[in-house]
Amino acid sequence: MGRRGGPRADESRGHWYHRQLLGSANITGRPLFHLMTGNLSHQIEHHLFPDLPARRYPQVAEEVREICQRHGLTYSTGPLGKQLLSVARKICRMALPPRASAVPG
Repeated sequence: MGRRGGPRADESRGHWYHRQLLGSANITGRPLFHLMTGNLSHQIEHHLFPDLPARRYPQVAEEVREICQRHGLTYSTGPLGKQLLSVARKICRMALPPRASAVPG
């Protein structure tokens, strides 16, 4: 592991970036909202570039979005309510046991 939070020994740098992208989501809002969150509403950029000053996240966001689009990767972004609901669904899906499949018979 090179830098803080960098790739694990069993993954490439590309896999590390992909893992950061999969585990992050941005929150859309007006400029005041981003200012009030310290630009941490740009979680994708925060996870991809942890050493970058937060004020730079909006500058790199468009390029990150374009790279994701070019490679067919999901750039998860949306309003706060949508993102919170998405997190709640994932937590419930992971916390609950899998549904029993119907037994033929």
